Amino acid sequence: MVVLDLAAPLKKRVVRAAPWFGPAFVAAIAYADPGNFATNFTGGSTFGYQLVWVIVAANVMAMLIQSLSAKLGLVTGRNLPEWCRERFPKPVNAGLWVQAELVAMATDLAEIIGGALALYLLFGIPLPIGGLITCIVAFALLGLHRRGARRFEAAIGGLLGVILLGFLYNGLRSGTDAGALAGGVVPTFSGAESMVLAAGILGATVMPHVIYLHSALTTSRSTADPQRLATALRYQRADTLIALGAAGLVNLAMLVIAAQLFFGSGILGTDTLEGIHHGLGVVLDQPAAVAFALALLASGFASSSVGTYAGQVVMQGFIGRSIPLTLRRLLTMAPAMVVLLLGIDPTQALVWSQVMLSFGVPFALVPLIWLTRRPDVLGKHRNHPVTTAVAITVAALIIALNVFLVIQTFG
Repeated sequence: MVVLDLAAPLKKRVVRAAPWFGPAFVAAIAYADPGNFATNFTGGSTFGYQLVWVIVAANVMAMLIQSLSAKLGLVTGRNLPEWCRERFPKPVNAGLWVQAELVAMATDLAEIIGGALALYLLFGIPLPIGGLITCIVAFALLGLHRRGARRFEAAIGGLLGVILLGFLYNGLRSGTDAGALAGGVVPTFSGAESMVLAAGILGATVMPHVIYLHSALTTSRSTADPQRLATALRYQRADTLIALGAAGLVNLAMLVIAAQLFFGSGILGTDTLEGIHHGLGVVLDQPAAVAFALALLASGFASSSVGTYAGQVVMQGFIGRSIPLTLRRLLTMAPAMVVLLLGIDPTQALVWSQVMLSFGVPFALVPLIWLTRRPDVLGKHRNHPVTTAVAITVAALIIALNVFLVIQTFG
C-alpha cells in the first residue's frame, strides 16, 4: 500500500510532463550523428584524452544554443528561418538560405556515409547500396511524422537510446583513466591537426541545421495561455538538459573508448571508423564491434531523417516555399553518393564535412541571439543580459576557432 501511495504521485507527474518532452530528443540525434563518430574517435585515437575539453565545452554550448532556439519557437509559434525572413533584408535572408542549404548537404554527407558504412561493417553491403538503403529508411521514419509528431519523436528517441546503450556497453568494458580524463578538461592543442579535429568536433556537436530545426519542433507546443507557457518553458529546459546530456555522454564515451584502447597502442588504422570497428573486435571482442556498428547504424538512420526534415524547415522558413521530399532527398544525397561511388575514404569525408558544418554555426547562431534578446520578439521572455553576453561569447569563440582553422590550413 505504501508503494502504491508513493508511485501514484510519481506516475501523475510523469503523465503530466510527458506531452512536453520530445523535441530536444529529435534535436539531440544531430549531436550523436555519424560525424561525431568520425571526429570523436579520430580525436581519441590520435590525441588520447587531450580533446576532452572540446567535447565538454561544445556540449555546454549546445545546451545553451538549443534552449534559446526552443524558446523562440515555443514563445512565438514561429521558427528561426521564418523570423529571419521577416526581420532581415532580402539579400541577407537569401544569403542565409543559400549557406543553410550547403550546410544541409554537408549534414547529409555525414549521415548517409555513416549509415552506409554501418551496413557494410555489419553485413558487407557495398557502400553505394548502403547509402541508398539509408535514404529509404530515412523516408520511412519521416513517414511517421506525417502520422503525428509524437510518433516521429518517439522513434528518434528510441534510436538515440540504442546509440547510448551501445556506447555505455563498450565504455564500461574499455574502462577509463580517471587522471587522464581530468587532465583532458584543461584546454590544450597539439598543432594544426588537433585544431582541425577540434573544429570538426565543434561542427559535429553544435549543428547549424538543428539550431533552425529545434525552433520549429517546439512550435507545436506553443500556447497563448501565460500559465501553460510558463509550464512549457520549464519542461522545455528539462527536455533540452536531459536529451543533450545523453548526447554529450555518447560523445564523451566515443573519445574515451578510442583514447583508452587505441591511443599509443600501435594498432594500425584506428583513425578510421573501419579501423575502430576492427580494433574493438581485436582488443575486446566481436560483440563490442557489433555494438559499435549497431550504434553507428542507428545514428545514420535517425540523423538522415532529421536532416531531411530540417532541410524542409530551412527552405520553407527562409523563402516560403517547399519542394517534394523525394526531390530534396535526391539533391542533398548527391554529394554523399559521389563520395561513395568514387571510393573516397569515408572517415576523412566525415571529418571534413563536420569542419564545414562548424563554419555554418555562426550564420544560425548570430540571428538567434539577436532575435531572442529583443522584447518585440519574445516580450518578457527575452534573454537576460547575462544570457545574451554568454551567447555572444560562445559565438565569438566559434568564429575565432574557424578563422584560426582557415589560417592554419591554408596559410
